[in-house]
Amino acid sequence: MRRCAGGRGSQRQSVHRLEVSPAADRDLDRLKKRIQRHDFERLRVTIRGLADEPRPQGARKIQGADRAYRIRVGSYRVVYEVYGSDKLVLLLQVARRTETTYR
Repeated sequence: MRRCAGGRGSQRQSVHRLEVSPAADRDLDRLKKRIQRHDFERLRVTIRGLADEPRPQGARKIQGADRAYRIRVGSYRVVYEVYGSDKLVLLLQVARRTETTYR
């Protein structure tokens, strides 16, 4: 089951709906327990910002995938897909970047 991200009672409606895949949800739960609060908050703010701007500065399209993008947030990589016609951003993975990440 996918969960929708976003706060209740928010003042402004986002352009896109943001959904979190079960795998990304597990990634975020693990990271929340292991990393410093300010690093996790930075990740959270960036992820929520994808609903307003799904292709922010620094986002890179993943080759070989029609809708997939990645963005770097400090030492972490966020992988997501953008479905423009459905106004949907689907978060797929949040992982720490390492030297072997792109090999």
